[in-house]
Amino acid sequence: MFIFIVVDAVLVNMALLLALWLRFDGNIPAQYYASYRSTALLFTLVWLISFYAFGLYARMWQYASVNDLLSIVGAVTAGVFVNISLAYFYMEGGKFPLPRTVFIIAWLLNVVLIGGFRFSWRLFLKRGIHFGRLRAGRPVLIVGAGEAGAAVARELNNQNNHHHVPVGFVDDDPAKQKMQLFGLPVLGTREDIPRLVDRYAIEEIIIAMPSVPGRVIREIVEICRPTGAKLRILPGIYELIDGKVTVSQIRNVEVEDLLGREPVKVNLEEIAGYLEDRIVLVTGAGGSIGSELCRQIAQFNPRKLILLGHGENSIFEIHRELSQGYPELELAPAIVDVRDAASVNRLFVVHRPHVVFHAAAHKHVPLMEENAFEALKNNVWGTFNVARAAHDYNVRTFVLISTDKAVNPVSIMGATKRVAEMVVQEMALKSKTCFAAVRFGNVLGSRGSVVPIFKKQIASGGPVTVTHPEMTRYFMTIPEAVQLIIQAGAMARGGEIFVLDMGEPVKIVELAETMIRLSGFEPGEDIEIVFTGVRPGEKLSEELLTSAEKVNSTRHERIFIARPEPVDSAKLNHFLSVLGNAGWLSEEEAVALLQGLIPNFRKEKWNKVAQVG
Repeated sequence: MFIFIVVDAVLVNMALLLALWLRFDGNIPAQYYASYRSTALLFTLVWLISFYAFGLYARMWQYASVNDLLSIVGAVTAGVFVNISLAYFYMEGGKFPLPRTVFIIAWLLNVVLIGGFRFSWRLFLKRGIHFGRLRAGRPVLIVGAGEAGAAVARELNNQNNHHHVPVGFVDDDPAKQKMQLFGLPVLGTREDIPRLVDRYAIEEIIIAMPSVPGRVIREIVEICRPTGAKLRILPGIYELIDGKVTVSQIRNVEVEDLLGREPVKVNLEEIAGYLEDRIVLVTGAGGSIGSELCRQIAQFNPRKLILLGHGENSIFEIHRELSQGYPELELAPAIVDVRDAASVNRLFVVHRPHVVFHAAAHKHVPLMEENAFEALKNNVWGTFNVARAAHDYNVRTFVLISTDKAVNPVSIMGATKRVAEMVVQEMALKSKTCFAAVRFGNVLGSRGSVVPIFKKQIASGGPVTVTHPEMTRYFMTIPEAVQLIIQAGAMARGGEIFVLDMGEPVKIVELAETMIRLSGFEPGEDIEIVFTGVRPGEKLSEELLTSAEKVNSTRHERIFIARPEPVDSAKLNHFLSVLGNAGWLSEEEAVALLQGLIPNFRKEKWNKVAQVG
């Protein structure tokens, strides 16, 4: 602040003297020079006080903007008017101590000099020149010279820690070549990246293209990988909730970015219409899908959000997170086992939910092969309990979270989820509650999925284990899947099985290779890939529809409606009766029970299947 006051004092006097010099074409009369000397101290103090009053000494000029320039104009103008008023006290013989035009010229010169000094200071700091030394930091190349790239450049330039120095952009748009953005040039296209890395000693590349499909990201990653530069990315659009880009949001490239598709577009008004000011229940609220459902539902201002789960630690974590992020939202954590009908009913009596998302389920395929009865009790009986309570207590909308493994199931888990779909279909026929199911494939990053497992294996030096070289799966990111689940709930009219567009299936071995390369290693050389064989209950590839099921489009391009085969009500009721009365079933008995309802459900390990009466 002291430096600014001293410089301002010098500048306002320079402005006055220069104004006199300009007024008299470089030949200042002695009387006016004498008047200047007698008034200079007072005029200088007036301007400094005006600058202080307008807050010019309380601003961070490295972030100077147009509003700051307006403050400078206001401060100089106020100072001029006060000085003109004071000049009347120095009048002798009716003559002003200085010509009036001098004050007008001085006003203009002060705006230029005072403003110029401050904006020069801004450029001085932003260019990183401190006490004669050039700014040090990691040279950064930004891929994408659009709005996102501009936001990244602005954010990097605003950092005072000298960790990153943006060098320029690359962009494939011919119209942007050799143009400048925030003083940074567009240096070429993506094909020029290796050459630019060498020429400018680039240490870090930031991909600022949040709207492009994963195919484009994969191509850019393949171009960048041999350069050795660290690769980072701006998150996809569905992750940028508040629309503001910060350096903390720029992260390392993950496999999710390479598998990405066009950003999901949801109808926010439609969603808000059935969630806003409603009491919403999410079962399995501590799980990967359930917790993300809670996060996204909280944005639509429900009256109350009930967090139901069986594991106390996971419910504690999501409850604490939402309490901090949405302090005004009423939350009701509920430790309830969905297999316990009495506890489920008690919950509905107390809270009277309007909307239910049923995500509670056992999902691990090999584990459920070893614990068939637990899969039946949780995935089928638990669904039946929650669905029956939804019907009994007049819930408006019930959405079951299902899976592609329910299609032509070969696993216990898949078969139990298909039966859960049947329960929802049957309930929809006799209830005023709008029952629907949403079927989709694997979600990246969920607990027990391949991505976190591969990450741990790579971190420990390998090997990375893949079951089969031809194993493929459909993948979605968790936020993307949840947005479509909520949207499907808004479109439900009763009895639908919604199928989400999962894009193209991905080979698991290719996924493993990509993750190894993104970690800076070479598959087969640095990190070994080992094939372990297909596990019990697994298919080489999953399906989203059976051969008998037809599909109808909806008003959302990524959501379809399957038309499954009709449910045999008598067989389903018999199934539920046996399951509800069974204290325990062996694996053979569980398979036999499922075969009674799903005739094509077979397991090669048995030649004979026990009968369950």
